[in-house]
Amino acid sequence: MSSLARRPAGVTLIAVLAWIEGAFAIVAGVLLLILKDDAEVRDASGGEPALVTSAILTILFGVVVVLIAGGLLRGSRGARIVVTVLQLLAIASDALTAWADPARFAWSAVGALISLIIVILLWTGRANDFFRTR
Repeated sequence: MSSLARRPAGVTLIAVLAWIEGAFAIVAGVLLLILKDDAEVRDASGGEPALVTSAILTILFGVVVVLIAGGLLRGSRGARIVVTVLQLLAIASDALTAWADPARFAWSAVGALISLIIVILLWTGRANDFFRTR
């Protein structure tokens, strides 16, 4: 067997979906900046300063997500830990949302389940081998 384990499909799937999410965030942030002069968009966002701040933060979030996705594809243990922690926080947030607003239970349960699947895929035996050899 090779000293480098092959990247499991689950890790690839998570990284690709994260990359897509990051790309969409970057595009959304850029669109917000382009539309900042539109009165309706500006007013709906709480004014131009809030809109520009939101746009910049959205772009930065997208860049960070793309970088983390790239780290997952390369087998970065740090990226794996960051994604795991964020997903565990998302599960906690979904649980609190379901408790605070039972009307949102179904959506919260779906979100928590997706986060749990991501964590499981990042910590399977094959994923462990992949991240250990990097």
